[in-house]
Amino acid sequence: MNDKLDLKKQVLFSDLSDTELGMIAQKVVFEKYAKGSSIFREGELTKGLYLVKSGKVEISKMTPDGWKQTLAVIGENNMFGELSVIENKQVHGADATAMENTDVFRIKIEDFQTLEKSDTLMMYRIMKTMAGIASKKVHSMNEKLMKLLISY
Repeated sequence: MNDKLDLKKQVLFSDLSDTELGMIAQKVVFEKYAKGSSIFREGELTKGLYLVKSGKVEISKMTPDGWKQTLAVIGENNMFGELSVIENKQVHGADATAMENTDVFRIKIEDFQTLEKSDTLMMYRIMKTMAGIASKKVHSMNEKLMKLLISY
């Protein structure tokens, strides 16, 4: 079982009770990645939702002409791979690479779905938090796009 205090630090779980954190802790897998190692690659089957305990993760994609484009850098207490549980994506649409030694919590897709069925109120709060995070990301990307368009 994972430490509930570590899970409570995660933005996604910050509003959960100790009982709810205990339920999550039973489903979470702890994984370590060395600097430069692949967490997943574009086109690979999805394995679930990832939460960064420590370290940094680069989310990137290769352009058609072979250049790596960084889409995001995910730091401590933030998540990635959420489309696998939100949209039920079967394969990853980008690469995730540890930028430094990185520890993550992973919730398998099937465990996430089990929690959705067993505690709908808790999962509603988690999904609402996820939607808020996604909304902030969209607003940030819109601002960057506008700056690029204006400077063009």
